[in-house]
Amino acid sequence: MNNLTQVRLEPVASPSGGRRRAARIRHQMIHASVVVAAIAIVAFAGVAIQQSLAERGIAFSFGYLSRPSQFNVSEGFATAWNGWWPAFSIVTSESTNLQMLTAGLFNSIKVALLAIIFSTVIGVIFGIARLSTNWLIRQLAFIVVEFVRNTPLLIQVVFWYFAFFLRLPPVTDAANVEKWFVFGQSGLFLPVPHISDGVAPVSFVFVAVAIGLMFVACWPRLSSGRRWALLGAGIVTAGAAYATGFRIDMALPVVGRFGAVGGIQLSPEMSAILIAVIVNSAAYIAEIVRGAIEGLPKGQWEAAAAIGLSRRDTIRDVILPQVFRIILPSLANRYISLTKDTSLGIAIGFPDLFNVSGTVANQSGHSIETVLIVMAVYLLLSWVISAFINFLNGRVVLDGPR
Repeated sequence: MNNLTQVRLEPVASPSGGRRRAARIRHQMIHASVVVAAIAIVAFAGVAIQQSLAERGIAFSFGYLSRPSQFNVSEGFATAWNGWWPAFSIVTSESTNLQMLTAGLFNSIKVALLAIIFSTVIGVIFGIARLSTNWLIRQLAFIVVEFVRNTPLLIQVVFWYFAFFLRLPPVTDAANVEKWFVFGQSGLFLPVPHISDGVAPVSFVFVAVAIGLMFVACWPRLSSGRRWALLGAGIVTAGAAYATGFRIDMALPVVGRFGAVGGIQLSPEMSAILIAVIVNSAAYIAEIVRGAIEGLPKGQWEAAAAIGLSRRDTIRDVILPQVFRIILPSLANRYISLTKDTSLGIAIGFPDLFNVSGTVANQSGHSIETVLIVMAVYLLLSWVISAFINFLNGRVVLDGPR
């Protein structure tokens, strides 16, 4: 037998792989240099500002945040720590400047979150209506969208507050009557769910398990059998929670002789800025959706029609899933703009972050520090929204081709 010599083949480095690695390292070095330069510029500007203020006898510090604010706002909650748990109370003139800014931030966030949810739903509906086969629906959607998009948002805010809410009749009645929805000059009153008193601790355990099971059942990679099994187990666990006394009641607004009480109250200022931002953002989202639908290949519609899908089923099952992948980056920009648009509430006295910060700056005399805080907060909110949309976009791109 001949002795066969085994030759071990060593992998040869690809020249293109080395060039890509070098390019990646070069890009990372450039990015790091830009970040370092930006930090250095900000630090240099900060030192220069501090020295300039010191020459004029003005102290640059954030110690004023712990001092009492000496003013009050119409709505908002002050935050404090009760051990390991945050405690919320209505802000007063004794609340610190930091608590006032936190209350303004809370007001801005609640308007932004509600506006993001409702403007997305309404915008998608109007975007589809812009391409409706019904001439009347298509033209009405076109008129509404174009009118809203071509009107300044500030004018819309002023209209909803002065020409709408302040013109409504007061919420009064001769007898105490519970209603699901109260709408009047004093704002909106909505029902609020709450857990019944005297619920056993084991019921909360069953509720937590049921929510966990149903959340896991929504995972997209599960098989159909496991999904239905988890949903069934979640329903059974929820039934066990109900059997052990867990109840959710609705606290309805009560209309009386002197107005409405109970439930959730949205002040006229918050209602006006919320409706204005929702309507304005929905118009822009409608155009984003319409453009994305028209940008899809016509073959998608033809293929869906060829397999017998109706237009409604085609939009729901074929068009919209692809549209949302396309419009996610545009929605991120819209949501960021929407969050910053809440600062226009200052025109009608809504105590958002920008409005409260102006009062804090005037009362304390620390305008530069307050402006820097507000800029940093809005920047952080924009980063959070952008990171969340980028995460969704990455999931959609990764899960799409599989």
